[in-house]
Amino acid sequence: MKPPHKKKDPRLAKAGVSGYNIPKRTPNHPKKSHVVVARKGDQIKLIRFGQQGVSGAGPHPKSAAQKKRRKSFKARHAANIAKGVLSAAYWANRVKW
Repeated sequence: MKPPHKKKDPRLAKAGVSGYNIPKRTPNHPKKSHVVVARKGDQIKLIRFGQQGVSGAGPHPKSAAQKKRRKSFKARHAANIAKGVLSAAYWANRVKW
């Protein structure tokens, strides 16, 4: 017997992502640079994050200024990053910094 067919969540199609917890760039969005449909257990949330047109220092900053920017971002948003998968700061930290 085949298992019952699960309908795809309409939030995934609306955001244009292929699955939960998979971030995607949104170059045409007026303000936010990325979108993700975050899922933690039964909770599901559409999150837009990141300032459009601004790059983070990335995981391997080259200059001292980039290292300082990265360190400052992580310190400034530490409490929100710690909230986990359902926070925009978590995704910005993971994708952009």
